Amino acid sequence: MLAVINGFIKTMTGEDISDGQIIIEEGKIKEVGKNLNIPEGTEIIDAKGFLITPGLIDGHCHIGMWEEGIGFEGDDGNEDTDPITPQLRAIDAINPMDQGFCDAVEGGVTTAVTGPGSANVMGGTFLAMKTYGRRVDDMVIKDPVAMKIAFGENPKRVYDEEHKSPVTRMAIAALLRETLFEARQYMDDLEAAKKEPEKKPDFDMKLEALLPVMRKEIPLKAHAHRADDIFTALRIAKEFDLDITLDHCTEGHLIVDELKKAGKPCLIGPTFGSRSKYELKNKSFDTPKILFDAGLKIAIITDSSVIPIQHIPMCAGMAVKAGLPEKEAWKAITINPAEIAGISKRVGSIETGKDADLAIFKGNPLSDVYYETSMTIINGKVVYKNDKVL
Repeated sequence: MLAVINGFIKTMTGEDISDGQIIIEEGKIKEVGKNLNIPEGTEIIDAKGFLITPGLIDGHCHIGMWEEGIGFEGDDGNEDTDPITPQLRAIDAINPMDQGFCDAVEGGVTTAVTGPGSANVMGGTFLAMKTYGRRVDDMVIKDPVAMKIAFGENPKRVYDEEHKSPVTRMAIAALLRETLFEARQYMDDLEAAKKEPEKKPDFDMKLEALLPVMRKEIPLKAHAHRADDIFTALRIAKEFDLDITLDHCTEGHLIVDELKKAGKPCLIGPTFGSRSKYELKNKSFDTPKILFDAGLKIAIITDSSVIPIQHIPMCAGMAVKAGLPEKEAWKAITINPAEIAGISKRVGSIETGKDADLAIFKGNPLSDVYYETSMTIINGKVVYKNDKVL
């Protein structure tokens, strides 16, 4: 048994607790509050003067898919030989021993929603995983959590270089529709075959992978920066009655009234850095505040390795500087991405019964450039300790 005491606790779903206590047993949060009855023999971590938050969550990144400093040998994020690859699974590409996971843990990031890149119109499935471990199978929280699709410059550029479709936004949308039509027919045929077995279609791995999407068990995860691409993503999701999240949503602040009507979650970023392509010309740290003010559920993301994953608090802090309430910025890197990914029963807040994933900071990462991650706890185990400050 482990207890963290005397720290300032940000629970995310309840009130902050000063001089609070958290009791951990068998990897779960057993109790949180003040003046708790801590059993004799419990290991104690005295966090007086420190900030305690849920382990941070990046709701859209590519950690483990592009290994740090390796190049082609570690580049496993895009199977850019076919624009439609829903059968691909991130779990088969992730190397949990990559340096990126060490960076995550040292930054207090305990959960990553990671998966394929945006070269393909349909790239494969994302998963949600813990950032500490040796075998990815043992780190998974939920797999799959979403099906990656992409609009705009990336698939256009990749397949223009290969002199094959799609090279226009029309073709991107057409390929996506064609695949979804086929998946819907495949699903209907499978259902009909329950009563008439002779109608059972031949096994199709691509279409099989899309069944959770068609059944609305997982959403489409739409890479869309520009306003017109965002609208195309929403149009197609509506046509097929599918769930969808809007990832990057770079020009979301320009179409906020329309996004409010759609009511879909928006995962915003990577906002820090240069405008490396035309789609990013309107990117702004104002976007999170504007979409939050419209009542939309937002998450702030790094798109790691575009922004190193350990700097997700900096991105949230920049949104605060642009007017997002600090409380909402914290939620945008903890409970909100957990809810969007469908994993909030386990992670994203400090509550009884949830996984004991905690980040302990010296200073406030959203406002203090000199802050330090003092300790990271995942599943009740101390996986990082900064001996300089704790």
